[in-house]
Amino acid sequence: MTDVRANKPARELDVGVPETLDAALDAGWLSQALGARVTTVEQVELIKTVATKVRFAVTFEGSDEKQAFCLKGLLDVDEMTKMGGSTCVLEGDFYCRIAPKVDVRVPEAVAVVTDREAKQSVLIMRDLIAGGARFCSALEPFTADQAAESVEQIARLHAGSDVLGETPWIRPRAAELARMPHMTAEILQELLDGPRGDNLTPEVRNGARLIEGMKALADRNEKRPEFLVHGDAHAGNIFRTSEGPGLIDWQVLQRGSWAVDVAYHLCAVLPVELAEQEERRLLGHYLDLARGLGLSMPDEEEAWLLYREAVMYGFYLWGITRRVDPEITIQFTDRLGRAVMRHESHALLGVA
Repeated sequence: MTDVRANKPARELDVGVPETLDAALDAGWLSQALGARVTTVEQVELIKTVATKVRFAVTFEGSDEKQAFCLKGLLDVDEMTKMGGSTCVLEGDFYCRIAPKVDVRVPEAVAVVTDREAKQSVLIMRDLIAGGARFCSALEPFTADQAAESVEQIARLHAGSDVLGETPWIRPRAAELARMPHMTAEILQELLDGPRGDNLTPEVRNGARLIEGMKALADRNEKRPEFLVHGDAHAGNIFRTSEGPGLIDWQVLQRGSWAVDVAYHLCAVLPVELAEQEERRLLGHYLDLARGLGLSMPDEEEAWLLYREAVMYGFYLWGITRRVDPEITIQFTDRLGRAVMRHESHALLGVA
């Protein structure tokens, strides 16, 4: 396993972005992407969500040794899904330009193939599972100790925020998400009226108020110090190794408040009752880590206030989600919505 302090930049290539799984696993294309002639290709596992993740093994000319990789991209998708390709480009840019500058455990990215004009990108990584790692399930509850370990990775990411001065392409995504023209209060209300909102009070199960809460949070955070933020650190984007946990899926990488990552992460990965008991202690753990890494952080009371406001981000993100397994969507919306309830986040943000 590559040491967390030795992330290597991925090779950035323009050899044509494949649009289908068959094209991505073509030996000729892989030879160009991997920089050596591929003689055999074996598909190991296919995971299809919005993006396609395929684990595969290859042999190279002159060797019988199989080498294991994982490829991620928008393959065999419709035109609407293809419109999300800019997030794949963002993730590729993370591995090429940011990963080598931050002290965070991430997969070893081998190559990124990008077509910037078409806003499409495919990422090839070493196969973590073949290397002994395990991916957490989005439905896997964390213990408080496990959350403390993953919070350390988040703190290490935030400690790399100096890169923001040279990366204007990392945008304040929370503000953009809050003002998406295609996500109306009516559409969001219809989503919240489904099973994902069953345990929420009418005041929190309110699409218009959720949008206003997200806008208020984004407006406040625009005036606060900016950090390098993962933006989607739920359990399904955590992997575990013998050295400790790491982070994957950088498609929502953004600049914003540290509290967005911490509140989202803790309230998403911990069962509600455990979050109620442990979140303030784990927030203190994060603050100690961040200060130890040289970051200037608010005192505990101010940090707790920012945390309570920031829960709104994760609730909004899962409230608007439509193309994920319903069981996962229901669980995360419920956990984060109930966090908004107990923290009275709307009131803190001035939303009537």
